Amino acid sequence: MHTGKIDIEVLMLHLLPLLAFLVAIARLGGWVALRLGQPEVVGEILAGILFGPSCLAALWPAGFAHFTNPSVEGLPGGTLPLVIKVLSQIGLVLLLFLIGLEFDFSHLKVSGWGTAAISLTGMALPFGLGFALGQVLHGPLTQSMEKPPPPFTFCLFMGVAMSITALPILGRLLVEWGVARTRLATIAITSAAIDDASGWIFLATVAGFAHAQIEGGTYSASSLGTMAGLSLAFLALMVWVVRPVLAHITRWLLAKNQGQPSLALLAVLMITIFGAAAATSWIGIFAIFGAFLTGAILSGERELAMVVQKNLRLFVTAFFLPIFFASTGLRTQIGTLSGVVPVLAAVAVLGAAVVGKWGGCLVAARYTGFSWREANILGLLMNTRALMELIVIHVGMELGVLPDSMFTILVIMAVVTTVMTTPLVRRFAAGTEFAGLKLDGTLPDEKEQPRENPPGAG
Repeated sequence: MHTGKIDIEVLMLHLLPLLAFLVAIARLGGWVALRLGQPEVVGEILAGILFGPSCLAALWPAGFAHFTNPSVEGLPGGTLPLVIKVLSQIGLVLLLFLIGLEFDFSHLKVSGWGTAAISLTGMALPFGLGFALGQVLHGPLTQSMEKPPPPFTFCLFMGVAMSITALPILGRLLVEWGVARTRLATIAITSAAIDDASGWIFLATVAGFAHAQIEGGTYSASSLGTMAGLSLAFLALMVWVVRPVLAHITRWLLAKNQGQPSLALLAVLMITIFGAAAATSWIGIFAIFGAFLTGAILSGERELAMVVQKNLRLFVTAFFLPIFFASTGLRTQIGTLSGVVPVLAAVAVLGAAVVGKWGGCLVAARYTGFSWREANILGLLMNTRALMELIVIHVGMELGVLPDSMFTILVIMAVVTTVMTTPLVRRFAAGTEFAGLKLDGTLPDEKEQPRENPPGAG
């Protein structure tokens, strides 16, 4: 074990090949996933997991250790994983800005009682099942942690983790399938948007409880009150002060440069993103919330959104996302599931997640007038978790709410609930607007247009 001063040249010698490898396996994984009819993100996530201790380390322990955590002269042990973690967090901040920027608040205008019922059930039932499951699993799974989270915080987090829907991935799937304009897609996107907006609020609440924890597993009421007050003040500042000023500046910069990006524009955005992220980190509700809020307050600026999509998203997706998935893979340890209790916990979590989302939305959709096949499609779409779930569980890990075993269980749940979406939607597509769905996203019959009065729309 080498300790002491870090030599930048030695660090770069080990870091750059690792980064090249991570980007390469992510692209390869995404390519394979697309060929199998799955979203790219599924392959990228699995590539990250295969890179981690669950696969590569088991097959080649010495090589894995030297490649991911070398301890040589000029590079103390633990340095490279720390750099990867920092890059992963920076990428997460930028990704959350993009997600906020893409968030269409018009979807929050509920189009009917059917949509409201699907959204409410799709949030409440999995949240309740997750919270109840957390009460059962808290003791057995957190007892090995150096500082176990209080039961209420753990249960609250489990509820949030179960109730999330991957809105960005869901939107991309519907576009790729060529069904984004159908009534089923519209209702699914609306319901997912409402669920995700609620999920971010709940996740911020979990972060607040985790930071307000004091010795003995209790909470400081004054800390919670201060955090809530600062959060509301920051929200007001962003909405009523930063938003109009930032919108004016970005419009002026775009007009000055004939709608093209400029260094000044990107600099203004980066300063605001990182400043807001630092502010929410200081408040105690995690840096990503500031980044998400920065994107959300600019979501109405469509010209800006298009420019950012062209110039920032590609880089974040190509470079930072593979690092994030690799970071997830390094933390995913299938070995932590050895034993009866962890395996039963994994089965219970997966079962509760699927029953809560798919089952809950299915029942709500049937009750509001959708056919059996349509209700199943809506339930499956809402059951897609993917990247958003990984973001949530990374927050839980950073807050010290999740043990290693539960982190691994939730990663598995995120992958399984996403992988099952495409084949099962095809299974129920006959007789619906999704009939004839193909891998290339085309529909042989022209069924993209929604009916005038879909069930639950009025």
